[in-house]
Amino acid sequence: MTSDNASALYERIQQDQALTQELFRQALQDPQGALARIVAIGESLGLPVTAEEVKRHLASQEDGASKQWLLKARGGL
Repeated sequence: MTSDNASALYERIQQDQALTQELFRQALQDPQGALARIVAIGESLGLPVTAEEVKRHLASQEDGASKQWLLKARGGL
């Protein structure tokens, strides 16, 4: 697994507004479930990532939306 996969997966998820909103809502209720779902999405797209890689990638983002997502979902991420 590489951070390249995490970056590519993040881009793919961002391109799907409905999925992005769905994951954000899930993260508010079930942060660990949202993280597991992101990992599963990566697998299904041929972009395997670990939960730790997802966390590191999200933490490295400079945009406000990613930071807000992390703050809201911090409990499980």
